[in-house]
Amino acid sequence: MLRLSSVIFAALLLVGCVSVEESVGNQRYNPVEAADKRIALGVQYLSQRDMPRARDNFQQALTLAPDYYRSLLSMAYYYQQVNEPEQAESYYKMALRKNPRNGDVLNNYGVFLCREKKYEEAIRMFERAVEQPDYNQVASSFENAGLCAIGQNDTEAAKAFLTRALSHDQNRPMSVLQLSRLQIDAGEFAQARANLMKFNKQYGYKPDSLFLLIQLEEKAGRTQERDRYVKLLASQYPESTQYQQYLANDY
Repeated sequence: MLRLSSVIFAALLLVGCVSVEESVGNQRYNPVEAADKRIALGVQYLSQRDMPRARDNFQQALTLAPDYYRSLLSMAYYYQQVNEPEQAESYYKMALRKNPRNGDVLNNYGVFLCREKKYEEAIRMFERAVEQPDYNQVASSFENAGLCAIGQNDTEAAKAFLTRALSHDQNRPMSVLQLSRLQIDAGEFAQARANLMKFNKQYGYKPDSLFLLIQLEEKAGRTQERDRYVKLLASQYPESTQYQQYLANDY
């Protein structure tokens, strides 16, 4: 259930940032707008796993607007996708040097660091991201910090970050599920149950939420409730990994 939230695709596909315009003949030429078009093409090729064309378009974006944070992030992300972490990090660091107060840069660099298991550095990036006054993905960065703290086995920090993520945005299923799991492990059954009831009301029963409810009621000693959720999991998601885990007593 762990998945870090990167705003890279949203960031790369959004256009409209104002940049320096240059005169070309009688027309105005905006290098950032031109770079955005190349980035959008690169993202499209990346989704198709056409790596040479993706790289070519990202490189053209970088040539058009070398200091533009999206140009640098796109190239960093490309190198992540081709499993070249040193190259990726060099572009993230360059983006950070040129845009030290950009929340998207801080968040995406944090995502990269967390995937590289550099948890403390990653959490610092997420904390810096949420401090930026014009950054509008605060809940995403708090969620990422919580997932990194889980990777670091810092349960209390993880719960605090995930709680803050939900304070900023209640509609974050990953935060709800991860927070509930941590609460179950800590014996905080009432809080976990309330979170999961709210989750199921909003999203319907899902394999992850049902599996967590089975674990919760098993630990709480409420066997009738446990069996009810087992039946729901079996009837609604008989082929799910979660149901197979239950059958194997792996929970």
